Amino acid sequence: MAKSMGLMAAAASAAYLCREAFVPSSGATEAPASPALLRGAERVGQRSTSGGTVLPSLCGAALVASAASSLKRRKAACKAFENEMGATLPFKYFDPLGMAKDGDQETFRRRRIAEIKNGRVAMMACMGYIAPEYFRWPGYCSPSTDLKFADIPNGTQALYKMPAEAWAQIACFIGFLELFPMRQEKDRIPGDAPGFGKLGLPFATKADPEKNSRSLDAEINNGRLAMVAITGMISQNAFFGTTGPDMWLPGASAFEGELGVQAPVGYWDPLGLSADGDVEAFKRRRAVELKHGRICMLATIGYIVPEYFRWPGYLSPEKGLKFADMPHGIAAVSKVPLEGWVQIALFIGHMEGYFWRQDAKRAPGDYEGYGFLGVGKNFIFNFEPIEFKDPEVKKTKLRAEIANGRLAMVALMAMLFQNGTVGTTGPAMWLPAA
Repeated sequence: MAKSMGLMAAAASAAYLCREAFVPSSGATEAPASPALLRGAERVGQRSTSGGTVLPSLCGAALVASAASSLKRRKAACKAFENEMGATLPFKYFDPLGMAKDGDQETFRRRRIAEIKNGRVAMMACMGYIAPEYFRWPGYCSPSTDLKFADIPNGTQALYKMPAEAWAQIACFIGFLELFPMRQEKDRIPGDAPGFGKLGLPFATKADPEKNSRSLDAEINNGRLAMVAITGMISQNAFFGTTGPDMWLPGASAFEGELGVQAPVGYWDPLGLSADGDVEAFKRRRAVELKHGRICMLATIGYIVPEYFRWPGYLSPEKGLKFADMPHGIAAVSKVPLEGWVQIALFIGHMEGYFWRQDAKRAPGDYEGYGFLGVGKNFIFNFEPIEFKDPEVKKTKLRAEIANGRLAMVALMAMLFQNGTVGTTGPAMWLPAA
């Protein structure tokens, strides 16, 4: 009992020491006096106020002028960050949430330190996810519990096998690094520590933001990629319960020969939804996939076209609402009148219940009177559907439709997210302004 309490106390103490391991506190990251550490940044001054009795109109004018002046200063401060390390193509300075719009240099420096540190940890973690599949240290991890390194599973399962003593050692090691060789000093650029210089390498020379700009940019970008990669690895590991080949390329399935099974992932079913081999369930899901893919291909085009073309006339003459007055993207949801939503619902119901009714005897996504891409005769169009007589050409076209539909579903989700984040569907949605 005493031993366990001692280990817990040691782990708690070490955790306290390394509490700033990944997100340093603002106190430890004050902005340095040297402008080279935050190139081009300008400090945003505090707006002063004066007392006295002022007429309401003059007071309002002063407030407007003050707000305009503050906005200009904020834009100038944010624009200054465009020259910082990591502002590379294709996005340059990318801050869709506007977290640096106040131009606070200390906050920007603290976040940059955290980004570099997390990126370095993620790069090592990615290698650590792969290396144990081919190499393990010899000997024991814990002689007292007879636990060898070779006996510890890889990936997330290792968390449950590590003894308390090992966790205490890890916490103490991180605390030591944070307090001594990896401490961030005010006169060094973010990520450049006394014991770890350029690129975070032990005993490396002090980084020069001008001479080493290319390698420093590369480190930040690789760190960003590694953070995304390790998140994907952990998710994939959690789905499959393994870090072996099945984590990357799942085993064979009864549906390996179906349309849509193509490189690089082959038949991809990470959740094992078709593991039971139920043909009817597979056909139903395939029909749903095709239908959603077709809708998303139309929706993706529909997100772009209104930026250049709008229907003439009125959407709702009774309300005096023109098509040209409708906002684009998510904002249109709140502007469409109730009658418009009723018409949309009736149209979808009619298509689903009559034209796009799935016949069990036909292949998924194949409807009577409809051909390639689900286009055919209905109350809007009246022409013969496109049909491909050559079986190989037909397969190629159907594979392309499925693949493009999948891409469109991902693209539309990204458009909705970006629209919701940035609040516009214009150019700023794709390349946010400084």
